[in-house]
Amino acid sequence: MANQPRLADIGACVFDAYGTLFDFSSAVRRSRAAKLPQADALIQLWRVKQLEYTWLRSLMGRFADFWHVTGDSLDHAMETLSLDDPALRAELMQLFLQLAPYPDAPAALKRVKAAGMRTAILSNGSTTMLAAAVTSAKLRADLDFVLSVDEVSTYKPSPAVYARAVERVGMPANRVCFVSSNPWDAHGAQAFGFHSVWVNRNSLKRDRLPGAPEAVVDSLSELPGVLGL
Repeated sequence: MANQPRLADIGACVFDAYGTLFDFSSAVRRSRAAKLPQADALIQLWRVKQLEYTWLRSLMGRFADFWHVTGDSLDHAMETLSLDDPALRAELMQLFLQLAPYPDAPAALKRVKAAGMRTAILSNGSTTMLAAAVTSAKLRADLDFVLSVDEVSTYKPSPAVYARAVERVGMPANRVCFVSSNPWDAHGAQAFGFHSVWVNRNSLKRDRLPGAPEAVVDSLSELPGVLGL
């Protein structure tokens, strides 16, 4: 997108994982489910319920890690779509540990790291899930930190999650750029005090929430320009 603001004095760039660096839909696209007529509906419903369950569990004070939530949401989606196939369920859960990175992700991450900024993932994903995904995508060398909400037992957009990133990355909030393709996450990070960039991959309309992102880009390839690199 043209006429993006340039963020100054950024010392750390923190990335969301699912939908930002990793393509959630690749689990279904790489599985036997890809040939089913319900494939697109499965992708959408699985993701919607996955997010809903994180928010509802946070409000209920009943935290369960993201692996559990991912399984519950998949079960709901498969039952809704009349997919009674335990072997397919097992395949999808395994593939979720090996999500494909978006094509623009490795180069953008490498560019930010090479510029001397601290780099991190801050994700709803469990520690084990994130380690598997980062290793599978070969991104570990360009990440200083891989941070999970497991450390605070609640989910984004809770301020407690973003505060944990400040502690672990060792930068004040006003020197952190948070990058997410999830608009609610970009808003949450900005409301907390981070600079935030929304990667609007799907040309969505803006949300009416506190903390409007400072920059909106179509892909991660535009991030270095926003950071003045």
